[in-house]
Amino acid sequence: MEQYEPDRLSPAQVAAMRRSFRNGRAALSRRSLLRASAGGALAAGGLGALSACGIPPAAQTSGVSSEDHSAKEKTVHFSNWTEYMDVDESEKHHPTLDEFKRRTGITVKYTEDINDNVEFFGKIKPQLAAGQPTGRDLICVTDWLAARLIRFGWVQKLDPSNLPTAYANLSQQFRSPDWDPGRAYSYPWTGISTVIAYNKKALDGVEVKSVSDMLDNPKLKGRVGFLSEMRDSVGMTLLDMGKDPGRFTDDDFDAAIARMQRAVDKGQIRRFTGNDYTSDLTKGDLAACLAWAGDVVQLKADSPDVDFLIPDSGYMTSTDNLLVPNKARHKTNAERLIDYYYEPRPAARLAAYINYVCPVDGVKEELAKIDEDAANNPLILPDKAMAAKSRAFRSLSAKEETAYEEKFAKLTGA
Repeated sequence: MEQYEPDRLSPAQVAAMRRSFRNGRAALSRRSLLRASAGGALAAGGLGALSACGIPPAAQTSGVSSEDHSAKEKTVHFSNWTEYMDVDESEKHHPTLDEFKRRTGITVKYTEDINDNVEFFGKIKPQLAAGQPTGRDLICVTDWLAARLIRFGWVQKLDPSNLPTAYANLSQQFRSPDWDPGRAYSYPWTGISTVIAYNKKALDGVEVKSVSDMLDNPKLKGRVGFLSEMRDSVGMTLLDMGKDPGRFTDDDFDAAIARMQRAVDKGQIRRFTGNDYTSDLTKGDLAACLAWAGDVVQLKADSPDVDFLIPDSGYMTSTDNLLVPNKARHKTNAERLIDYYYEPRPAARLAAYINYVCPVDGVKEELAKIDEDAANNPLILPDKAMAAKSRAFRSLSAKEETAYEEKFAKLTGA
């Protein structure tokens, strides 16, 4: 188990976080955009929270539990991102949570207090490092932070006997990330895919089928966008080069950076963007760009010119994940809530609202009852062929993350 030490960020990592907060996946609400996958977003005070001194190293623990009061206390405290749960027309009630309470008698004290990964980590790490309860039974964080919490021994191993539905219905592509093999500590809340989006009118007959087309076709010079999130842009470039983002070497990373640098030098890439590519793509200032699937679902609904493609080489997927922190008071209740959201009906209702990749198999029929277009949208329910093309960026050591962010920052001019 890795021992916790207070984080020290390189200037490149700080720049990456600020870039994410200004215009990255943290810049808008969670329903319309995503959060930063590489380093999280930097809210006011977020950097200080991440790199603050004065917190002693945590002991090497392995899922420290406290007495489980689930049987006597019919409640569970759930911290999530804003606008990441279905609501009714009044916007005052969460139908799936209400149904869970009716069925189980367990009240969910639901709090939308996660604005970005770094800021939230700053909130909970003093208690976790000190072996104290956070006041939360269930949290939802992006894969890189989930991996960190597991490495530090700050989350509890889940009890499979309380998760029969989740185990049975978890989609194959999400079953065994390298940071949590077999999903011993986590279950995905949703998947976040990176694809190629394009404006048909702006392309004007120019064919785009791959990242290579974006980087090399002179007809697209100055009209191509890449993402300011390192894992997304580097990952998609590695795939295009025939490399696996889950197994790449330092030399592979450097080759991907060099490939993008050549495109920057010749003016092929217009810029590296956060969520602000949505406006440029709709207007046609960008003919093609790397994009997040949650955006594309909405952009396609608003603009007939916008569409997407999955390259033959594959595409990147990250996840937001449910975990039970150490000293959670209601672990069994939290596990029952996880298991509930792997039933087709609540999973479908959630997917219809948030429009991101549903990690639950067998929801198409239920989703079609709510929204037939969503049920047939591969960005929400990938078919087997699309799921087979999904790849995840491998876990990075602290040393690797510092070095890679510095190289990517130099490329993007951050």
